[in-house]
Amino acid sequence: MMGPRQEAQPALFYEFSLEDYVPQNHLLRSIDRFVDLSSIRAHLADFYSHTGRPSVDPELLIRMLLVGYCFGIRSERRLCEEVHLNLAYRWFCRLDLSDKIPDHSTFSKNRHGRFRESELLRHLFETTVARCIAEGLVSGQRLAVDASLIEADANKQNSTPWSSPTEVVLRYVRKTEETDGKQATKARRDCYEVTAG
Repeated sequence: MMGPRQEAQPALFYEFSLEDYVPQNHLLRSIDRFVDLSSIRAHLADFYSHTGRPSVDPELLIRMLLVGYCFGIRSERRLCEEVHLNLAYRWFCRLDLSDKIPDHSTFSKNRHGRFRESELLRHLFETTVARCIAEGLVSGQRLAVDASLIEADANKQNSTPWSSPTEVVLRYVRKTEETDGKQATKARRDCYEVTAG
């Protein structure tokens, strides 16, 4: 005989660990091993006020942005919803079940303000590549360019002429040469190797 559903009294305390619910082979676990965000606060220190309310943790914002990039979540509003619901995303962002998710507007304010002014994303990219080189994941000896240039039929009066992939890479090398001559010479050599085939 089918009995009625037993209405149990809710537990007063729960023992719950996000660590136990994220599979060992999850993509975010692999990424987490190589992402070191410990230098963010020092890098951004001059871009925050020393008075007022505490801000949203910049490491949390970067971790959430990484989740968005890895899983193709383009909308910051949707990203906040997904991090709120997904246990693996919460684990990667170092959020507990009771922690609040930042408002979606926080991302655009920081991306167009502090992150751009401090060149934080460039700093993170360079430190991550350096860590991957140190771990032996990449050699750091070659420059690879992956791009498909398609001529747009948008505004014929205000358009720029089409560039070949080689011209685009060489333009990048020239720009790099202005800031760092030694790196540019290496990049130019690698560029020729890439474009020569």
